[in-house]
Amino acid sequence: MGRAYQNRKLSMAKTAGQKTKVYSKFGKEIYVIAKNGGTDPDGNLALRSTIEKAKKAQVPAHVIEKAIEKAKGTGGEDYVPARYEGFGPGNCMVIIDCLTDNGNRTIKDVRQCFTKTHSKIGSSGTVSHMFDHQAVFSFKGDDDEAVLENLMMADIDVTDVELEDGIITVYAPHTEFFKIKTAFANDMPEFELDVEEITFVPQTYTEIAGDDVEMFEKFMNMLEDCEDVQEVYHNAEIAE
Repeated sequence: MGRAYQNRKLSMAKTAGQKTKVYSKFGKEIYVIAKNGGTDPDGNLALRSTIEKAKKAQVPAHVIEKAIEKAKGTGGEDYVPARYEGFGPGNCMVIIDCLTDNGNRTIKDVRQCFTKTHSKIGSSGTVSHMFDHQAVFSFKGDDDEAVLENLMMADIDVTDVELEDGIITVYAPHTEFFKIKTAFANDMPEFELDVEEITFVPQTYTEIAGDDVEMFEKFMNMLEDCEDVQEVYHNAEIAE
């Protein structure tokens, strides 16, 4: 599943849209995390991790610095998280995470994405029980057993370690994220992490084929254009 996970990440990247959307997404996320947990990355692990992800996504330093400086001030936007769930084209399962300062606008925009692609938005918990909230790390390597042994010696609860096509993928409970990052930094510095994130991993997958493929791509593009959407998780696999 490691390689498949990588492929889904690449697929998501292709529909990611303009750089400005990526900059806006990380700027908003960094602002909220810094506002709530402190502006010092050394004392706010979530902030440090998000800054690292932003840099990997080639977000300019001035965008990151501006978001942190903004969080140091008083007032500012009052963003709150919002999560929507439902069934997308081909009956795939979808979770959509947003940060919004206007809940009415956000639900209207997200609902329109479902409606215009003949999809169905559901209530909270509609599909999330079919996903595992996990920490995922992916990197090039060929000795998955050694990786697992090192993580176990660090007293880390690992769900699975998989090796596929020269890619090792580590799955663990999301609460283990920072312990795993520390273990790689201290005990396995030879590995360059290509993916390091907390995400929703589907328990099962739905194959999308025929006319549903075009509709699914339209659905993803519409969500990408929604200014409040931060992350989209799904269990779709496009038929080859």
